[in-house]
Amino acid sequence: MSDTPVKQQSTAAFYGQAVASFGVAMGATAVGIFNLETDAWVRAFLGIAVLYLVTSAFTLAKVIRDRQEAGQIVNRVDQARLEKLLAEHDPLQKL
Repeated sequence: MSDTPVKQQSTAAFYGQAVASFGVAMGATAVGIFNLETDAWVRAFLGIAVLYLVTSAFTLAKVIRDRQEAGQIVNRVDQARLEKLLAEHDPLQKL
């Protein structure tokens, strides 16, 4: 049976870039909402809407990642079963 380790998908630089990009986007959105020339309740509503959008995006990303990881586990189990069957099969054995 092959013993393939799970590969890490991203580098530290990519992780840092993603975090920095998220911080810049959130900061720019916050500054934009704060500087709107409108009532405070409108700015508060937009701020809450942005926070809700961000938490929903994180939740969606986690659900997609969990589903993909579950699929990989099932595929690895199926591959192990196939390898076991092939290892035990003797094509020269009489039927």
